[in-house]
Order: sequence, then structure tokens, then C-alpha cells
Amino acid sequence: MPENIRLQGDAVVIREFSLDDTDDALKIVGDDRVTRWLSYDSRDREGARAMIEGALSRRTEIRPRNEYYLAVVAPPSDHMIGFCRIGLSGVKAGKLGYAIAASEWGKGYATDAARTMIRFGFGELGLHRISAAIGPENRASIRVVEKLGFTREGVLRDHVFTNGEWRDSVLYSLLTHEWTEA
Repeated sequence: MPENIRLQGDAVVIREFSLDDTDDALKIVGDDRVTRWLSYDSRDREGARAMIEGALSRRTEIRPRNEYYLAVVAPPSDHMIGFCRIGLSGVKAGKLGYAIAASEWGKGYATDAARTMIRFGFGELGLHRISAAIGPENRASIRVVEKLGFTREGVLRDHVFTNGEWRDSVLYSLLTHEWTEA
């Protein structure tokens, strides 16, 4: 597996984080419109930098690598507009997550980033199953995974504690033999 991941989508490029991404990350993880859908509360600049430092540290220190936490950019710019992640868990299984800056919503970037990560997960990583846990009110993210062929499995009750309360997640999954690119 290459050390420096760079994945080409139709509209986005997914690449490794850099500490230079801190200000762009803050526009995402510091925005309540975005973090209301994530598994953590909004962060300040120090928290955004710590997120990137943690991803960089895990990338180099954990072998074999058990997560691919990567920046999403929209060429020709190399500024981060979002991030996505596949965390490896179980036997040939991964958990997919993604977030796009609110200023970039509605442009197809989340769908392209998720599709690109799924292609990487099934192709390069040899995964059998990819799951995504999504807040039940996050209609946009549910549309993304349904468009990509995921199947709804059920509800994980009180799955995450964020913004001062417990929130359910709807669990979706996609198996390698179900994967067809649109």
C-alpha cells in the first residue's frame, strides 16, 4: 500500500492531511452547521489542529495502518473543502465517514468523495463490507449513501453523544459484490 495516498475522483481529489490544512479544517469542524451531523461538537483552531496532528500521527505510527483519514480538495485548488475516512474494523470491514464545508454543500463533493473512498476500500484495501452510521435527520448524507447503493440495516440507539445529547444513528452498509459504480 502506498504511504502517501492520493485518490482521484470525478470532482475531488482525496489526499493526506498537512498541517497547512488547519485553517481550512477549522472552517469545517468549527462550523455548527457541519458538526451537528458529526460525532463530536464544534472545535476551535487548536482542536482543528489537534485533529490533523492526530491523523498524521496515526498514519505514521500505527502499522499496519488501521484508518485512512484524508483531506478532500476540489481542483484546481489544493485547499481542503472537507475530509473523509475509512476506519478499518473487524474482518475486511471498514467504517466510512465524510464531511464537507457548508459553503460547498450541494455541489456533489460528498458523493464523489464517498464514491472515491468506496472504490479505494473495495479495490486497494480488499474490503468486503463498508458501513456508514448517519444521524436520522441528516437527509443529505442519507441520500449520498443510498445513491451509492448502500442498504439500510437499522438504527443504533443513542449511538453518539454530541451537542449535549444522545443521538441515534441509522446504519447503512455496502458489500463488495453489491458495489457498482454509477
